[in-house]
Amino acid sequence: MLSAGRRIAGVGLATASGVLVALQSRINGELGVRLADGIAAAVVSFGSGLLILLVLVPATPGGRRGLAALRGALRGGALRPWQCLGGVCGALLVATQGLTIGALGVAVFTVAVVAGQSGSSLLVDRAGLGPTGRQPVTPNRLAGAVLTVLAVLLAVGDRLGDPGALALALLPLAAGVGIAWQQAVNGRVRAAAGSAVTATLVNFTVGTVALLATFAVEVAVRGRPAGGLPGEPWLYLGGPIGIVFIALAAALVRFTGVLLLGLATIAGQIVGAVLMDVVLPTEASHPGVWTLLGAALTLVAVLVAAFGGKAGPPVNASGRGGAPSQQPARSRGTTA
Repeated sequence: MLSAGRRIAGVGLATASGVLVALQSRINGELGVRLADGIAAAVVSFGSGLLILLVLVPATPGGRRGLAALRGALRGGALRPWQCLGGVCGALLVATQGLTIGALGVAVFTVAVVAGQSGSSLLVDRAGLGPTGRQPVTPNRLAGAVLTVLAVLLAVGDRLGDPGALALALLPLAAGVGIAWQQAVNGRVRAAAGSAVTATLVNFTVGTVALLATFAVEVAVRGRPAGGLPGEPWLYLGGPIGIVFIALAAALVRFTGVLLLGLATIAGQIVGAVLMDVVLPTEASHPGVWTLLGAALTLVAVLVAAFGGKAGPPVNASGRGGAPSQQPARSRGTTA
């Protein structure tokens, strides 16, 4: 049974990582505008993160051990190849940042992601896809998810009457659905490798390959991007920020479960989105009193879910709920 202290610490770190997601969204959205191509911006963001990890992981003893453990888990069947594909969902999220934030703003983008992520997190936890095993859909957890959606609707309700915005918001909505699954499988990769950085490398490798394939098709059909690479260094920080976020999520999901991790991240995203739209406003930004009230309600929703039930049981090596075996993680290739 996980201690309440670890869950609370996990919630705090996940909330902080959500603020980073909002910052990354603004950066990648602006990069997409400068390049006049959201897919190209996603390739730059994911690709820069991958280059950093390709240097960092082999250079550290923990990273090398993680790669060896990951190979063993895949060969032994403790980790399935499909569980290494979480980066595809991350690639979709980053691509939608570049494609839609210039028109929607960070806050409206966030409400669409939240709507998909909240419901999907409940299903992913219930199915036991994460390293904590199956998590019951308790009244408090369900209430936390519902309150979160209501909070973000309150925060950006004045924009939801725009049919064009709603149609464009379907992209981040789909990305939000994928985030919960991504967090669950990345948590299993982290458990199998014994290293959050190694799990992050897998995520960025898969995501970059998916984005490069998509970009190649786009160039073949539409031609090269009309824009050019900007000179401001801060526009290339999306990749490093993504490394921090993915590594934290992979490390924290075993303490929080997918739903609670998602809700805490959402709280950070909402707070960060409000700050971005207030401090760095764009034509699509319309922060106001309702936005601030929605952000406050989101934090309440996270507290309801965090303190409204116990964490689920740990999973055994097969990925099912129940007590894990006492063998060392590396020898049995555990995903718990």
